[in-house]
Amino acid sequence: MAARLVEREHEWETLNDLLGSARRGRGRVAVISGPIAGGKTTLLECFTEQALSEGALVLEAAGSRAERYLPFGILRRILDSAAPLDPAVHAEATALLDGVSAEATRADDATGAVEAGMRVLPHVCASLLRIARGRTVVIAVDDVHHGDALSRAFLLCLARRVRQAGVLIVLTEAVRLLPAQLDFHAELKRQPNCTSIRLPLLSADGTGRLLAGHFSTAAAQRLSADCQEATGGNPLLVKALLEDGLATLGDSEPFQPFVPAETFERAVLDCLHRGDPEMPAIARGIAVLGDACPPALLSRITDVHVKTAELALQDLGRCGILRDGAFRRPATRAAVLTATPPGALSALHQRAARILHQEGAAALDVARHLLAARKPVAEWAIPVLQDAAEYALVEDDPQLALRCGELAVDSCPEGSRRTALKSRLVSIVWRSSPAAAEGHLRQLSREFCAGRLTDRDLLHAVSCLAWMGEARQAAEAIHGLQAAADQARTTGRPFAYEPATLAAARNWLSLISPPVRDVFTSSETPDTTTPDPRAPAAGRPAAHDMPDDAHVPAAEAMRTALRGGQGEAAVAEATRVLQRYHLSDRTLTSLVLAVLALVYAGRLDLALTWIDRLLGECSTSNAPTWQAVLGAVRAEVALRQGDLPGAAAQARQAMSLISVPCWGVGIALPLGVLIEAETRMGNLEEAMGLLEQPVPETMLETRTGLHYLRARGRCHLATGRYHAALRDFLTCGELMQAWEMEAAEPVPWRLDAAEAWLAIGNVPRAREYVEAQRQRETGPAGSRPRGPLLFALARTSGDLGYRLKRLTEAVEILEQGEDRLQLARSLGELGSAYRAAGDFNRARMLVRKAWHVAKSCGAQPLCQEFTPGQGDGEPAPVVGREAEAPSEAEVLSEAEARVALLAARGHTNREIATKLYVTVSTVEQHLTRIYRKLQVKRRRDLPARLWDLSLPGIA
Repeated sequence: MAARLVEREHEWETLNDLLGSARRGRGRVAVISGPIAGGKTTLLECFTEQALSEGALVLEAAGSRAERYLPFGILRRILDSAAPLDPAVHAEATALLDGVSAEATRADDATGAVEAGMRVLPHVCASLLRIARGRTVVIAVDDVHHGDALSRAFLLCLARRVRQAGVLIVLTEAVRLLPAQLDFHAELKRQPNCTSIRLPLLSADGTGRLLAGHFSTAAAQRLSADCQEATGGNPLLVKALLEDGLATLGDSEPFQPFVPAETFERAVLDCLHRGDPEMPAIARGIAVLGDACPPALLSRITDVHVKTAELALQDLGRCGILRDGAFRRPATRAAVLTATPPGALSALHQRAARILHQEGAAALDVARHLLAARKPVAEWAIPVLQDAAEYALVEDDPQLALRCGELAVDSCPEGSRRTALKSRLVSIVWRSSPAAAEGHLRQLSREFCAGRLTDRDLLHAVSCLAWMGEARQAAEAIHGLQAAADQARTTGRPFAYEPATLAAARNWLSLISPPVRDVFTSSETPDTTTPDPRAPAAGRPAAHDMPDDAHVPAAEAMRTALRGGQGEAAVAEATRVLQRYHLSDRTLTSLVLAVLALVYAGRLDLALTWIDRLLGECSTSNAPTWQAVLGAVRAEVALRQGDLPGAAAQARQAMSLISVPCWGVGIALPLGVLIEAETRMGNLEEAMGLLEQPVPETMLETRTGLHYLRARGRCHLATGRYHAALRDFLTCGELMQAWEMEAAEPVPWRLDAAEAWLAIGNVPRAREYVEAQRQRETGPAGSRPRGPLLFALARTSGDLGYRLKRLTEAVEILEQGEDRLQLARSLGELGSAYRAAGDFNRARMLVRKAWHVAKSCGAQPLCQEFTPGQGDGEPAPVVGREAEAPSEAEVLSEAEARVALLAARGHTNREIATKLYVTVSTVEQHLTRIYRKLQVKRRRDLPARLWDLSLPGIA
């Protein structure tokens, strides 16, 4: 019993004192009050059990809300439990009560019924007092505030007569009483023998004591604070939470806070239904709003009088359900929402949305209620959902934005407004999953064929269709629109789209997928004119002047880069695009195209700067499609810089962000980078496995498909499938010639084909392709494409002097550029040429420098080819702990040894100074002393003596 009465010791002692007074013939009345589920009933039950065990006669009854209008309901239950009462007396009392009840039922005046009852109540009281002459009587009535008026009148009548009798009346009641109950309460408290007992909720210490009955003291102390926080000290909730915890733990000791489950949820609902009828409604209103809110707002949402709402909030706070007007735990709110019928819950959310909108609440707050209602919204709510979708994207919640967009589309009737909503929905879905947007996109394509899209939405839809490999279908639709526009212009009728918009769409599709140009040229007539998409239409700004439309200038920058010989112009145009337009759903592909234009123009430094900036912009956004596409371009830059591990990692990361179907034809770029990087790193099995991955059939009809085709050829070349490689390289050439791509980028197919011919052993054919490439070379001396060309010229020449000259020139050019992998190959080839010329020292130095450059690139096959001793006619050096530095090096100081080692590895004085954090002058002084100590005259004599020297901090 003690475990059931934690922190009720004082109240228990008071009740026992009152019982002792009743035993002495001094009747008493006790009124126990407290919050809902605060332990009043438990205390009453424990007390009556003890009274029974001590020989007292206990007469029990309980009020019920359902029977509050049943005359003498409580009194009848008291009489029925009075076993010592003489049957004749019991029958007489019952008959009297029946008569009064019948009169009360017929009477319209409640006061008259009470007066009639008062005439018989003294007789009933006398009958009960006669029982108390021989023994102590305890009359216990629980929830007396739910009793009927006549029963309350009886209790008052009896209370006035027990002062000289052995009777103890114990009543429990709520803290807050209705107006009809206040008279009874006030009259009862006026009695001199009446004692009030107020039960508070449990304190944190009391909660800990309750838990200590099931766990160790340490565990109880550890759990008590969280349990108190979750329940507010409400005994019913504490016990329910404890029961859930015991069910989960079994016999084990708890180390984590209890997780509320079914018992706790039922206890929450029990608390609500023990209160007034309005309490569950107010709790539902709070649960729907999800936060503390003023009573006036709750009153409007729940359709409850504002005063009643205030009182219900007070009751919920007293019993520990609320704290500061809000639920203490999400589990409490979830229990209320789960118990609410779906129809009622939907109606509450709809009413909340409407009222919050009228109150000027934020669009996101209103939209959450509209979504929770799960029903089409009214006309006023569609703009709210539109705004909420945009705010959700700003707050990095694309799923909420998607739900808002879908509900807006579903609620909007057919028309241009619905089409605009559908277009925006495609953009939102595209952020996370282009494949998921495909269904919406097909519907949108039908809309733009019907002329219902805006000009900007048309270009965006065309771009998305091209991405999903449906460029030809989009081209046919644009061609049909162009024919309709020409006919409308001939007849003088207005048309849905501007001529410049249709021209921009045509140019975009032709750029992304050049074969679709056939659709536009197959039925053109000589007098058909194609307006310049950059030229302004009458009465409106040019397409590229539209703030959110970057398609036209981005396409022009790419065309310039691919045209050849106009690298500076391409860089300028691409830079303007990147500076002018910020990253968004509509500009993503345009900005990617602008960065690729920088890549194809040979400005990897600018491309890297811009792509890192764009990746930084979307790094905190939940837009995996953006991150994936930009990451693929970043991987392409890393590959061209010779950073093979970085390129592979970037490509894998990009491909992991969205599924393969989401990539559409764009999969060519990351997959091509990954295949080529793995091939050049020597991971041939991995590369061959990647070639097995299915790709869209239309991928090779796009410009990015050339990247994949070349990567496949490089993989075939590395695995000895020379003719398959040659076929891929020649296919690249056929496509680029058919697509009028005059520049060497994006694929130097002639040089690749020459390398394949060399592998086959047909040097003359290889030379033909290299010479053809030299004749078409448009870049200025020192440009990036010229380095690989000079390397290929040297490899296809039989003249050693010519080879040395071309390779030296290639190395000089590549050292000024960023393609470290090509630099490593050129250094190695130059070293081999010097070895053939008999200059073994220089050959050794160059090959070893080539090895270091290849190592930094992660090109393991090249490292094996350039391993010191493998390419210059000397045995490989000993490595590991057995390796010893040459004896000549022992005379050098540690600083001199570091400088000597770096110089031996081919680093310039400035590079040595940078690595060792000293000045160039210091490096020169060290070298002077090194030459003197080692008795050498030239830098090239150092490798033979110092290559094997291993020093900490020198890689």
